[in-house]
Amino acid sequence: MVAMSQPTPRPALPVIDTERLHLRPLREDDADALHSVFSDAEVMTYWSSGPHQSREQTRAYVRGNVTGDVYSTWAMGARGGDDTALGWVVLHHHRKGLAEIGYVLRRDHWGRGLTREAVAAVLEHAFTAVGYRRIKADVDPDNAGSNRLLEALGFTREGVLRGEWETHIGVRDSVIWGLLRDEWAERARASSR
Repeated sequence: MVAMSQPTPRPALPVIDTERLHLRPLREDDADALHSVFSDAEVMTYWSSGPHQSREQTRAYVRGNVTGDVYSTWAMGARGGDDTALGWVVLHHHRKGLAEIGYVLRRDHWGRGLTREAVAAVLEHAFTAVGYRRIKADVDPDNAGSNRLLEALGFTREGVLRGEWETHIGVRDSVIWGLLRDEWAERARASSR
């Protein structure tokens, strides 16, 4: 019999500032600002669930990410801004040394490299401060922007899970991306040369 490891509880969540962004722990009161993200049909196209139909649905979703023991979720806001959540980056802690990363950004902020900046900052924290050995991502094959982002950050396309998700747009495959701590460290060394 194979013993299944339990999800690792989330580590402490620091504030992370980048050149343009302020990443802070998600709060339940971010739900109203994030409703414009999660109710946007274009933003939610490749999510496993469709656009949120009510503020209460968004509040419940945000509450689950704030209170869930296996989620570390940062609200993504403009550095020096008014603290409004424009999106988030989340680590879902699967087991010791392994987490899955996810992210979302309000559509009117797409195309500026903000998600890449936020995800890179969270990866740096996850690998160096927390000590994860592997971060994975699960992306719809047709989500070109997300697939490009992960490739640009050094993730390796590890495979495709066929018919993995039953979603609001039908049964979908899932591309699995992975990044190891040693690969992240090597990229950092190479970019500092």
